[in-house]
Amino acid sequence: MDDEIRRVAMVSVHTSPLEQPGTGDAGGMNVYVAEVAKQLAARGVEVDIFTRATTGAVPPIVDMVPGVSVRHITAGPYEGLSKADLPGQLCAFTAGVMRAAAARPEGWYDVLHSHYWLSGQVGWLAADRWGVPLVHTMHTMARVKNLYLPTDDSPEPPGREIGEAQVVEAADRLVANTEGEAEELIELYDADPGKVRVVTPGVDLATFTPGDRGAARKALGLRDGARVLLFVGRIQPLKRPDVLLRVGAELLRRHPDWRDDGLTLAVLGGPSGSGLARSGHLEALAAELGVEAQTRFVPPVSRPELTQWYRAADLVLMPSHSESFGLVALEAEACGTPVVAADVGGLPIVVGDTGLLVEGHDIGEWTAAVESLLVDPARRSDLGRRAAAHAQEFGWGATTDRLLEVYAEARKVRTLTPMDPFDEVVHAPAALIP
Repeated sequence: MDDEIRRVAMVSVHTSPLEQPGTGDAGGMNVYVAEVAKQLAARGVEVDIFTRATTGAVPPIVDMVPGVSVRHITAGPYEGLSKADLPGQLCAFTAGVMRAAAARPEGWYDVLHSHYWLSGQVGWLAADRWGVPLVHTMHTMARVKNLYLPTDDSPEPPGREIGEAQVVEAADRLVANTEGEAEELIELYDADPGKVRVVTPGVDLATFTPGDRGAARKALGLRDGARVLLFVGRIQPLKRPDVLLRVGAELLRRHPDWRDDGLTLAVLGGPSGSGLARSGHLEALAAELGVEAQTRFVPPVSRPELTQWYRAADLVLMPSHSESFGLVALEAEACGTPVVAADVGGLPIVVGDTGLLVEGHDIGEWTAAVESLLVDPARRSDLGRRAAAHAQEFGWGATTDRLLEVYAEARKVRTLTPMDPFDEVVHAPAALIP
């Protein structure tokens, strides 16, 4: 077996890289899968991405770019299933993956890279069947989320924790976004340190670039002299978009004249997870806080328009309770906009000394941090320049180069051969046994 990587299978069960990030279950993981796949294809590596079909309007196979095919696998009804329902569809999904791969010659794939624990369960069985290494990226972890759970959110279920632990044990290599995430895998999931590799995600440096703030504001219908605070992300308690509104209300209490000078609070994203059951919550909160006139709610937008929002903002707020990395912060920085972020997960690495980190979610402390930058344009401008330079260190090309090293390493250590049918039943992931 040589170490050259020619063909990669990726599994992303619960969300397709073709979906618009920012709503439903689509977020940073979608961007990660799509960008890495495109970078692999640019290096001559063929990529098949297996994801669950959620509509009959999309063809079974979609070529994202030359060399990258997104394969939609039918597993359960197209609509009406939440992410929590998907463990019951893993048998059907795995069967669909096996059927699709059966059309390929034996030994077609060199490695299988699964994303999120549901995909890891499928990848575990598929990798054993094909006799290839399983590389897994968690993206988020139940035990980490539960450690930092907001008081108004529901904990991740024990079934997910068990499933994640199984994947951690089964994978040949585990990809962590940061050293901190690597430590969490080892400490919370008893991962073998020898299997954990840190590969930092990237940002699209061709799309997210600094630009003219005035032109961006004009394009978005914002006042040129307004103070613009921006939240970008899925609307759910874990992300704490309410902090933006509460900070805005406190700023207006401290600076009543800002109400007429054009303070704008922009919330860009759609409901997700437990946020789906709280439809209209933020709108009601804005009215309750008296910032309804200052708030703009914007549904998820294309990346060119998102770039305009980053350029238009004075500051981007990321008050999340948990972030494995924080792609939104990196995108904002690439556009030259400073970030005020929670001191959690990968955000300290992403933000570094180019923005401000806030411990906890005390509104007074968040307001003080935001206010200190809003009243100091020179400092804000300096941070923006440093942020843009900092972002240049995080291109997707570097991420993909490192992943290829991990793939090759996993192939070297892989010693398993395809199982016989009896072994497949005995050793199949628990979630796949009826």
